[in-house]
Amino acid sequence: MLDQFGREINYLRISVTDRCNLRCIYCMPEEGIKLIKHEDVLSYEEIFEFVKVAVQFGINKIRFTGGEPLVRKGFVNLVKMISSIKEIKDLSLTTNGLLLSHYAKELKEAGLMRVNVSLDAIDKNEYSRITCGGNVEEVLNGIRIAKEVGLSPIKINCVIQKSTKEKNAIDVKNYCEENELIPRFIQEMDIEKGEFGVVHGGNGGDCENCNRLRLTSDGNLKPCLFNDISINIRKVKYDEAIKFVIENKPACGLSGASHKFYNIGG
Repeated sequence: MLDQFGREINYLRISVTDRCNLRCIYCMPEEGIKLIKHEDVLSYEEIFEFVKVAVQFGINKIRFTGGEPLVRKGFVNLVKMISSIKEIKDLSLTTNGLLLSHYAKELKEAGLMRVNVSLDAIDKNEYSRITCGGNVEEVLNGIRIAKEVGLSPIKINCVIQKSTKEKNAIDVKNYCEENELIPRFIQEMDIEKGEFGVVHGGNGGDCENCNRLRLTSDGNLKPCLFNDISINIRKVKYDEAIKFVIENKPACGLSGASHKFYNIGG
């Protein structure tokens, strides 16, 4: 389905949880966060039924995000459910990789096609600092196993402060080159201030060609990350919600105060 600017909307990013097993300094505030109540989080059945309607509007590409999707119990079952929808041609996951070694094989067998792994540093001390205690070896092992089971391509998401010439970015780039992975460098963003940029090595931040919608874990369907336009799919019919956000998708992102990175996903 085309929006009012002639962009074909075929991509849905689904945040399945606002929980995460890391506390990255650019994502989580020091004072902590107020988590969504369990009863307010969409069930897998609700997500499945919504996607079945969304494909009727041309959605054929799904990415699961969080928080960290792999901390939600039974997530592999959701992957299997969505992969059974024949119209879905691209099914992927964004993860911090800590649990990837445990689930990569199951995810592949359930129908997951590819994965993006967040990796902001290779040095163990620097990674621990950025993530507030994370173990980079667990992530690297998860990437290795994901590669072994055939999840492909594997893209590595690295958040940068100002430049791809930063030491952490260079280390990540070298690691990707050595292991036949695809690096993507993402400028640190601020949703409330509307600060974002085009992803180096990807198409994020390219408003003119944006083809995506976002569904938060508590059911808010959004046409843009940097905008407060949304509608809750529990309050209206699914087809009405999809029509609303496509018809109201803005030409370009500005700012958004209703969500943070930790609860809307990557």
